[in-house]
Amino acid sequence: MKKSLIALVMLTVSAIGFAQVQTPQASPKAVVQQTVGLTDVKIEYHRPSARGRAVYGELVPFGRVWRTGANENTMITFSDDVVIGGKSLEAGKYALYTQPKADSWDVIFYTDTNNWGLPEKWDDKKVALRTSVKPEFLNRNIETLTIGINDLNNDYAHLEIAWEKTMIAVKIEVPTSDLAMKSIEAVMDGPSARDYFDAAQYYYQSNLDLATALKWMDTAIEKTPKGKDVPFYFLRQKALIQAKMGDKKGDIATAKLSLEAAEKANNADYVKMNKDSIQEWSRK
Repeated sequence: MKKSLIALVMLTVSAIGFAQVQTPQASPKAVVQQTVGLTDVKIEYHRPSARGRAVYGELVPFGRVWRTGANENTMITFSDDVVIGGKSLEAGKYALYTQPKADSWDVIFYTDTNNWGLPEKWDDKKVALRTSVKPEFLNRNIETLTIGINDLNNDYAHLEIAWEKTMIAVKIEVPTSDLAMKSIEAVMDGPSARDYFDAAQYYYQSNLDLATALKWMDTAIEKTPKGKDVPFYFLRQKALIQAKMGDKKGDIATAKLSLEAAEKANNADYVKMNKDSIQEWSRK
C-alpha cells in the first residue's frame, strides 16, 4: 500500500512537471483574410487593448515608427500587384509599420518581415512604399486595436486601422479589370500550351492513348507564344512519347532539339537526360 502511494505521488509530480500552463495572451493574434475583386489580401497581427491607458501621444508616441500592433511584425500579404497612394506595390508579404502624428499618419510597407516589432536597424532601402493619410477622429471608443479591409469594391478597398478614438483608411487599388480580361481571353482562346503539355504528360505517364498524347504535345509546341523558344521540357516530353510509340527516328530528332534548348537555358539536368536518351535510342 505504501509503495503504491509513493508510485502515485511520483506519477502526479511527473505529470505536473511536464504540464504547460496556458493563459490568455495580453495581445491575442488575429488573422484577416479578404478577397478584393480577384486579389487576396491577408493581415496577421496582435491586438493590444487600451485598458484605461491613453494610446496616441502616450502609449504610442507621436512621430515615432510603430509596429502597428504588439509582439512580432504586423504583416500584410497581397496576391497581386496593387496601387497605394498612387504608387505601385508588388505582390508579396510586407511588415506594416505606421508613424502616427497628430494631423497625419505615414503608412509604411517594409520588405523585411523577420523582426520582433521594429528592426534593430531601420533601413530605408527596405521601404517598398510609404504613403501619408489623414486620421479620422471617431465619436466612440475602440478598446482593442482593430485592423481590417473594408469598403469593398471590385477595384479597391480600404485598409482601416482603428484604436481609441482614431481611425485611418488607406485606399488599396487592385488590378481586377486586367486580371478578369486576361482570364476571359485565356478561356475564350481555349486551352493554353501548358494545358496541352499537362494533358499529354498525364496520358504518357498513365499509359493511355499515345497518339492523342503526341497530338496534344504538337499543339502545345504550336501554341508557344511567337518570339519565345519552345520549352526544352515540352520537346523532352514529345521525344519520350515518340520513343514509347517506337518512332526511332523521330524520338532522336526531337531529343536533339530538346538538348539544344536545354543547353541554351543552362539546364544541366535536361542536358544529361537528353544525351543519355540519344545514346540509348541510337543503339536500338
